[in-house]
Amino acid sequence: MQLQYTINSNNISLNSILKTKLYVSERLLYKLIRLNCIYINGKNFDTRLMPKSGDILTINFDYEEDNSNIIPSKMNLNIIYEDEWLLIVKKNAGIAVHPSILHYADSLSNGIRFYFDSIGLKKKIRPVNRLDKNTSGIVVFAKCEYIQEYLSLEMQKKIFKKYYLCICEGVFENKSGTIDLPISRKENSIIERHISEYGQHSVTHYEVLKELKNLNCSLVKCSLETGRTHQIRVHMSAIRSSFTWGYFIWLFF
Repeated sequence: MQLQYTINSNNISLNSILKTKLYVSERLLYKLIRLNCIYINGKNFDTRLMPKSGDILTINFDYEEDNSNIIPSKMNLNIIYEDEWLLIVKKNAGIAVHPSILHYADSLSNGIRFYFDSIGLKKKIRPVNRLDKNTSGIVVFAKCEYIQEYLSLEMQKKIFKKYYLCICEGVFENKSGTIDLPISRKENSIIERHISEYGQHSVTHYEVLKELKNLNCSLVKCSLETGRTHQIRVHMSAIRSSFTWGYFIWLFF
């Protein structure tokens, strides 16, 4: 698992190239230096020095990581895409993404750990996106921390987008719109959320794709500017539509 980059300028330190051209974070850069994973033309290179235009930068991400914090559990994974950098799987409803007290060994991350062990990949389990336990859809796992950081940066810059397809009870008066209502946790509850003037800024864009009037429900596409807990459910309820089912899709641009 190696990344190569051809230097196209002079008089700039390798540190600056790594940070401004390849968007390597300070934390990861320190780790790569400590593990001697940075090469110029096949040789270890002091990142404080200036390479020449035309030099080949290689970063080696094949170092092993301790992933013993997650128990491996055999699971039937629905893998829809995989390469040396990414693993993309379809998660069914009813499966948690992360281990917890209630799902210590049966979360999706436990299944990914078992799969990594089976292919000899000793890396930490790094989901790029997260889904509620009862939401089905696509979950992207990064096979190294650089890819996780890079995709997280692209998410912040909105280079690619996430959409949710939802079945909602009722027929919408407005077939598209934006819900901009603050969400907070209900008093004396850990899980439940509601609209509150003291809540966090929350924005959901929605578009009705299809109405099933005989069933009194609608298929709605939602995109989120913010990622609050149960945001779609709370916002749909706020405009008097009950959220009943959701599916997540991830679109790359």
